[in-house]
Amino acid sequence: MEEPVRRERPERVHIAKDWLPRYTGMQVDEYGDYVLLTNFSDYLEKFAQRFECEIKGIGRPMQAATNSAGLTMVNFGIGSANAATIMDLLLARMPKGVLFLGKCGGLKTSSEIGHFILPIAAIRGEGTSDDYFPAQVPALPSFKLHKFVSTKISELELDYRTGVVYTTNRRLWEHDEAFLQKLQQMTSIAIDMETATLFTVGHYNQIARGALLLVSDVPVTPEGVKTEASDEIVTRDWAGIHMNIGIQAMTDIESQGETIKHFRY
Repeated sequence: MEEPVRRERPERVHIAKDWLPRYTGMQVDEYGDYVLLTNFSDYLEKFAQRFECEIKGIGRPMQAATNSAGLTMVNFGIGSANAATIMDLLLARMPKGVLFLGKCGGLKTSSEIGHFILPIAAIRGEGTSDDYFPAQVPALPSFKLHKFVSTKISELELDYRTGVVYTTNRRLWEHDEAFLQKLQQMTSIAIDMETATLFTVGHYNQIARGALLLVSDVPVTPEGVKTEASDEIVTRDWAGIHMNIGIQAMTDIESQGETIKHFRY
């Protein structure tokens, strides 16, 4: 795949090269060309166990590990502020592609726990992305990266949904009827706290990016709000499959994927 184009921001890159190791405990040259992002420590632990690689950054804000094939996984935490931070810090490495393996709430009554969502866009309801682009700029994934991920899902004989995800900074909104009505009017398929930010900051920094989301609850139904017990079931039954899709996609994309071109603005 083609080398990414770095915007001419030497002062930002200089800071990122200092801060990426400080935040994650892993040196810039230890990062691979392709990066999986997660906000769950168990994903990173399973990744490290599977590939027998060391988790760096224990006790720091974020943790990371790179396997022998050069694929890196980073646990960046939860929320749009952390999402923006990691996408800015990755300027230090300028990876060829970044895929977020996140969880989301399904917003359709037909949504089922365990569904995979490959979002075609995200609504910027979180506010963080406003520091990067005007509100009129959409939050979009890199099409060719998502196209490749969709191919891998099909090869594994799994199914997925597409649609628009709403990203918010709010918590405890599940019983706010006005907010639920707003989500319905926007025809969002799911809700999360990171995707729009990752897409927007990735676009700003000209980093190819995507997201594969796992529906972990269906908060539009009274019994569908996530609990610790229900999330444990989702992790037990679906997290391994979720990770496997991401690992296969971001391992094979270098040799099998289409070239992702970057444009200067």
